Amino acid sequence: MTYDIERIEALIDEGVRDKVYPGAVWAVGDAHGIRARGTTGVLDPDEPDVPMRADTVFDAASLTKILVVWSSIGALWEEGKLDLDVPLHDFWPEVEGHPLGIVTARLLLTHTAGVPPRAQLKNLYGTDLQDIRDGVLHEALHRQPGEAVEYTDRAALILGYLTEHLSSQHLDQVATERVWQPLGMSSTRFGPLPIEITIRCAPTELDQDTNTHLKGVAHDFSARLLGGVCGIAGTFTVLDDLATFLRYMLDTTTPPRRAGFGSAWTTESLTIQTDTLHPARGLFWHPAPGSGPTDDIWVHYGFTGTGMWISPRQRRWAVLLTNKLYYTRDRQPLTDVRNAFREIVFS
Repeated sequence: MTYDIERIEALIDEGVRDKVYPGAVWAVGDAHGIRARGTTGVLDPDEPDVPMRADTVFDAASLTKILVVWSSIGALWEEGKLDLDVPLHDFWPEVEGHPLGIVTARLLLTHTAGVPPRAQLKNLYGTDLQDIRDGVLHEALHRQPGEAVEYTDRAALILGYLTEHLSSQHLDQVATERVWQPLGMSSTRFGPLPIEITIRCAPTELDQDTNTHLKGVAHDFSARLLGGVCGIAGTFTVLDDLATFLRYMLDTTTPPRRAGFGSAWTTESLTIQTDTLHPARGLFWHPAPGSGPTDDIWVHYGFTGTGMWISPRQRRWAVLLTNKLYYTRDRQPLTDVRNAFREIVFS
């Protein structure tokens, strides 16, 4: 298996020159490990002498949905503690008698549950954590379940609450004990980060209140409101940990199973689940934009500039970590880089 490393490096370097992001860390590999990796740019433009490094800590943003919620739900599914197709009101008292009760976990994982689009939780439910939980779980549906694919962060928030209900543990405990520790992902954790780790963290967006770029605390407002821990966002991670996670997903051997989820959950998830609805979805993963229906390339992105791809057919994975949010919320420049990166890696 070969990779066009020169083309990858030229592409990622160009993103720094065009100020798509201050810096980036990337890697490609397979079930046996990292086959190529690189870094470019700086950690923080305000400190131009500090380069981006392979061990830079990134605000993972929506990769939290995979590293925490998807993997934890997979562990519960493989343990027989969750049937994806049973209505939630059958086993979750908190949603009994409320609109969410008719929804299933599979509908939430495919973004077809009909729950409302993302909204500012504070504006709707205040700042009390129990009030927010009650408000999210008791809210009316936005549309009929199964009617349309409509991405919403609320699906991950709800599944995070469901994970806590089924495991009788806090979400960060579930992820740590069932996924991160078994896999040896020692640098992945929820924020806020301690100062000794924050100094290695890539800064994200400018905080208008402090006039400084966020660093070591989640960019996502909902994650900050919920104390840093929720299903939407809030995790911080490094390249090597993501490589370990993706390698494990490609490992089809059964015993010894290290993390709570295994190959059965990966196979179930990296399969189109939405029939004729568009855009197509698996379970939280979705086909890479621009790839064909037979390419079998799956992707998940984070708003801060993170992304990871995996292809069971090609037996390879890729990671691209940036802090593009330092410069702008405009998605298109990074989208162009991501698409070109995917084409090079999986061609």
